[in-house]
Amino acid sequence: MTSDFERNLEKYAEVIVKIGLNLQPGQRLLIGPPLIDIHGVPIELTPLIREITKKAYQIGARFVDVMWEDDQLRLIRFQHAPHDSFKEFPNWRTDEASKIALTGDAILWIASWNSELLDSQDPELITKFIDECLLKYKLLLDLRHKNVMNHTIVAAPIVGWADKLFPDLSQNERTKKLWDVIFEICRVKQEDPISVWRYHINQLRSRCNFLNQKHYKALKFVGPGTDLTTSLPKGHIWRSGGFKTQSGIEYVGNIPTEEVFTIPHKDKTEGVVTATKPLFTESMIEDFSLTFSKGQVIKATAKKGEKDLKNLLKKDNGARYLGEVALVPHSSPISKTGMIFYRALFDENASCHLALGQCLRMCIVEGEKMSDDELLALGGNVSNIHSDFMIGSDKMNVDGILDDGTTESIMRNGEWVFNV
Repeated sequence: MTSDFERNLEKYAEVIVKIGLNLQPGQRLLIGPPLIDIHGVPIELTPLIREITKKAYQIGARFVDVMWEDDQLRLIRFQHAPHDSFKEFPNWRTDEASKIALTGDAILWIASWNSELLDSQDPELITKFIDECLLKYKLLLDLRHKNVMNHTIVAAPIVGWADKLFPDLSQNERTKKLWDVIFEICRVKQEDPISVWRYHINQLRSRCNFLNQKHYKALKFVGPGTDLTTSLPKGHIWRSGGFKTQSGIEYVGNIPTEEVFTIPHKDKTEGVVTATKPLFTESMIEDFSLTFSKGQVIKATAKKGEKDLKNLLKKDNGARYLGEVALVPHSSPISKTGMIFYRALFDENASCHLALGQCLRMCIVEGEKMSDDELLALGGNVSNIHSDFMIGSDKMNVDGILDDGTTESIMRNGEWVFNV
């Protein structure tokens, strides 16, 4: 790799540590604990992890540890392990991550995996494995949603992912190309990416402030195949990628981030919505639509992966209801690439999106302190899943509906209509 790559890799590590995590002197940092599709840090990302570790210690971290993962070992398990062994789970991984969170230290997740690794394996076995993971990850997910610790999710290229995105390039060029794209959309190529990121986060906060002052009671989305109205509960709060832990540490929950988002009312979504990008679960779900009545999905169709879509909706009682509504301009850096990344971390930041499942507790007043029953009573959704799916495009219009029924334009043709 060139010296330009090395400089950008160092700047990326600095953005992750200073902007994403906002790591504090004296904190411990755990990199790579399990989280839904994340099962550890791919060993081929060692150069990035070394840069992150160096930056963390330079800032004053007390201790940095890494949970590594090798995709091939996971594939070997599916190929050769007895099927009745898939309830076996390394509890030490989630136990240690939960301890780190509960003591107020920091966690970094690396969302990099080969999404096609298990394509030839038994789908029922994959589902069993994922369901078991969801049960084991619940405490850690709850701690994350409650902002107990400063944490962030980032991504980095690995061979399987780069191969999928750039099949027309030579093997040697694919990973280099994906690194270059990530550096671009994560603002790393800027001369001073830290300052650029701070300005960007302030812009997102200003949009949240505008929407919070409006107190819209509902949002209406209209676009090709979409005519959907979702109500917002009393006490809802618009948030952006900039969060604050319960102890007061500000951090950015994922890099990149282009969205502002809030909590929809669980029982008050009506109409039909058509996805504009694929959704990846156990497999790829493409060209799908959902019809809602009284908040619940009552019809789901897909040209590809319809069975998997319907299985997703059966995961638990909250899987058929929405937990997030997010607004993203079509002109975002991710959208400008014209690419589908097959990673929610990137694709959701290219497009307005919704999420099935667990609501975002920080998006309702005192939500982080509520029990599940208290959250449900106010219109929040509770689930073991949180599956973002993209609905935005350059043809999407979004209106805000006030208490008196008046509607106001928020987005036209995928772009904001108000300045901040």
